Amino acid sequence: MKISTLPFLCMFAIASPSWPRVPGPAEPEHFHADQVDRSVDPCEDFEKFVCNRWKAANPIPGDESYWDTTSSLNLWNLAVLRDALQTAAVPSPTRSAVEQKIGDFWASCIDQKAVDAAALADLRPQWRSIEALSSKADLAGAVAQLHRSIPGAWASSDNQTDAALLGVSSMQDFDDSSKVVLAIDQGGLSLPGRDFYLKVDSKSVRIRSQFEGHVGRMLALAGAGSGQAARDARTVLQIESELAAWQMDNVTRRDPSNQNNKMSIAELRALTPAFDWNAYLAQVDAPATEHFLVLSPQFLKGLQSMLEAHSLGEWKAYMRWQLVHGSAPFLSRALSDENFDFFQRTLKGVRQPLPRWRRCVKAADSFLGEALGKAYVERAFPAHSKRMVSELVRDVEDALAEDFQQLDWISPATRQEAARKLAAIEDKIGYPDRWRDYAAVAITRDSYLNNVHQATAFEFARQLAKVGKPVDRDEWLMTPPTINAYYDAQLNTINFPAGILQPPQFEPGADAAVNYGNIGATIGHELTHGFDDEGRKFDAGGNLRDWWTPQDVKAYEERGKCIADQYTQDVVEAGPGVRQDGRLTQGEDTADNGGTRLAFSALLARLKKQGVDPDSKGADGWTSKQRYFLSYANSWCTNIRADTVRTQVLTNPHSIPRYRVNNVVADMPEFWQAFSCSKGRVMVREPACRVW
Repeated sequence: MKISTLPFLCMFAIASPSWPRVPGPAEPEHFHADQVDRSVDPCEDFEKFVCNRWKAANPIPGDESYWDTTSSLNLWNLAVLRDALQTAAVPSPTRSAVEQKIGDFWASCIDQKAVDAAALADLRPQWRSIEALSSKADLAGAVAQLHRSIPGAWASSDNQTDAALLGVSSMQDFDDSSKVVLAIDQGGLSLPGRDFYLKVDSKSVRIRSQFEGHVGRMLALAGAGSGQAARDARTVLQIESELAAWQMDNVTRRDPSNQNNKMSIAELRALTPAFDWNAYLAQVDAPATEHFLVLSPQFLKGLQSMLEAHSLGEWKAYMRWQLVHGSAPFLSRALSDENFDFFQRTLKGVRQPLPRWRRCVKAADSFLGEALGKAYVERAFPAHSKRMVSELVRDVEDALAEDFQQLDWISPATRQEAARKLAAIEDKIGYPDRWRDYAAVAITRDSYLNNVHQATAFEFARQLAKVGKPVDRDEWLMTPPTINAYYDAQLNTINFPAGILQPPQFEPGADAAVNYGNIGATIGHELTHGFDDEGRKFDAGGNLRDWWTPQDVKAYEERGKCIADQYTQDVVEAGPGVRQDGRLTQGEDTADNGGTRLAFSALLARLKKQGVDPDSKGADGWTSKQRYFLSYANSWCTNIRADTVRTQVLTNPHSIPRYRVNNVVADMPEFWQAFSCSKGRVMVREPACRVW
């Protein structure tokens, strides 16, 4: 039986003349095994066999860069959150402090006219403070001010920290995960990654030219004269190109040992004497740290040479741009539309901006995520769902424990360490045990941009305050409504927010094969991350420690290379000359390869307990084994724009969805048997790649 919470959720919608009317929550998508394209041979192209008809029926909306089988769930989640925000936005003497914050944040964002009227005035004080810089020695203070007001300085991404000049945050020490220290990361870029500045193909050159034009238009809209804006845009492109050249590349960056560089404050000053670290650390109120983790020393070395080479005026131009660029989503329609035109239309092929209400919901989730997330959990994630997912997680963990015992390529010593690490993994499901306290965040209805600044300053301070304190093992890196999951190598946890534990990812009343093929494979994926080419380098306690014998390392690397080579290929969807680097995606590809196999094993064990024959056909004509693979492939059915594919291939460690289906099943004898695929068929890869 399908269980729907939709009627309950709709009870929380309210009407208000000050907000635009938007549709209520749509029904999330559900898996249907009968949607396959029988004109396609599943042994030749399984992704097309499963996804062709779905793709034809689900074109990409104009305001999206892609559309997949979780996109309807995303809209449903956003509508649930919107209802909670609208309810909280109604002034009332009985509103709680949390309701006041999320409600007033929403009210300040949704009022486009008020944002248009106030945004530049609210931006002007920081603009003037940059203009007032009297020497390059003052740049550290300007960077600190940007980091306290523009979100991102604490959030490391796959390629860099997306913040002005560099990233600064707290981090568990690589060698002793019980300690929290200050970390310094490479940063400073506006484009998605260093390759966008360094590649010399015609499209990359054209994008850089378009970027320069975009910078000039944004600065002019923010108040710079047209001539000054054009000159500043050239300076910005030059500075960011130089920063990109000094950055660690994204493949090298994947090895945590390359980021494990401990330095004292004296060594940090010696590396970049032109940057006043004392002034920066004092202005952001950074606690004393046992040492610094400098994730990319070469970048800071290059930054020193750039600080010496560029004039104060050039650095002011860069800082003004970083201020405007980082504030753009929260500014007037003209600025946010220009920001959309380049970063969404040019880089991703999106045709129109998201509706205002969806942007405001996403912003509230980003800045006040656990305050809003608590309301989401109350509405959308019942206790019985958490119990069922917990059981499913244990099944997949048991499958991995069994896998360790059966593998013949690892020694007893390494097998024992792997089993110890698996046993220590903590499962986090749905939401945190303790909700974050936002009492220190001052939110009003008066200024959207100031609310963003307040929330940013709070989060940056919260992150830095962890330094020198015991590690908070209860903390989540994603908000409860997030449709995603992750493995944390240093906490040694797998984390599944309530947002992903909804249809079609997980349905309490669905057939076991469907749930194991979808959320089960995701669980297996995250577990496998603990033992992929990055995760395997951390021990059960989250410390960067080599617990492998030399022979086992060699055996692992041979198997990892098989996967990296398999995924190194031209990506025709992205246009000519775009090639995926399997070394960049190896960890995610290994997790897909292992996680899908683990969930399948867990399903067979579950069916055996239930007395169900996995090879017998159900009422829909499919066996449980076949339904598992149909559900897995369906979870990756995606229409995606060519420009989005190109950006992903250049910057993202995840393969595009088509490969996450075909490359995975082609390596699985279990799939070959389920669909009677014989040797020589496209979906039968020999020798098959496998690590776990």
